Amino acid sequence: MHEYSIVQALLDQCEEQAKKNRAKKITVVEVKIGVLSGVEPYLLEVAFDTFKFKTVCEEAKFVMRIQPVLIYCGECEKEFTLKKHDYSCPKCGGNLVRVVDGEDMFLMRLEME
Repeated sequence: MHEYSIVQALLDQCEEQAKKNRAKKITVVEVKIGVLSGVEPYLLEVAFDTFKFKTVCEEAKFVMRIQPVLIYCGECEKEFTLKKHDYSCPKCGGNLVRVVDGEDMFLMRLEME
């Protein structure tokens, strides 16, 4: 379960940011998780709740924003959110598409005191 190592890296980032900002604690940790990132949101939340004790995030609320797949069509020159994993343009049916968002996980925001 790689969510544990992801949470450890996330907590390390939080600790680093808290030190840079001279914060005593972090009250909110917000992440964006792409549906193609390979990260299971439920397992990530369980891992965060398990490992946050005795860290700067001990009292933090964990907020996850799930990012659907966003593609760009080179033929239509527009972006579309995919409802299903059909990698063709929903407007023109073309296959000249590239994934713009939805493949990664990012730390989006921290609230600190």
